[in-house]
Amino acid sequence: MLKLYYSPGACAMASHIALEETGADYDLQKIDLRQGEQRTPEYLAINPAGVTPALATEQGVITQNVAILAYVAQTHPQAGLAPTQAYAFARMQAFNAWLASSLHPAIGKVLFSRPPLEGAARDEALEQALAKYDLAEQHLLVGPWALGADHSVTDGYLMVFTRWARQADLLDKARFPGLNAHLDRVQSRPAVQRALALEGLSAI
Repeated sequence: MLKLYYSPGACAMASHIALEETGADYDLQKIDLRQGEQRTPEYLAINPAGVTPALATEQGVITQNVAILAYVAQTHPQAGLAPTQAYAFARMQAFNAWLASSLHPAIGKVLFSRPPLEGAARDEALEQALAKYDLAEQHLLVGPWALGADHSVTDGYLMVFTRWARQADLLDKARFPGLNAHLDRVQSRPAVQRALALEGLSAI
């Protein structure tokens, strides 16, 4: 059986949503990032990088959302969570890699830096993060779903970061109409609602 190590509301939610979308048989193991559980010897034995998510499979542990999402989609093809044509699959992976390597660190710097950023440093970081959201709004988000007509694992992954921005009152509806509509569309899916509830959260 699969086992997902996650922290509520963190980026591992993307992998959690994908598992719910497939109807896969899996277990959840909460890792409280605020309490530092990701740095315990027990968890470091699972993921030496000390971050979530991690997905334990029969073959071994997979880390990083980009890899986990591809694995879940490819091992549950009946769910239709990823394109099967090579070029379309590569485009999906490019979007997911951008979320992981560009949008996530940019908004994470604004919201989760310790100590918190202040003054000009925060203003600069916020400007850079919002520019990433502009890129997603104007060029990457095809609509109605992230990749166009078909829902995919990318939708739950993008939702994580638009949800963070909305919670922080940064996802201005006039500036980001497409991202706001996409967030609402994703949060309305039954699988997403189940994943949120299992993490003790709700749609926003």
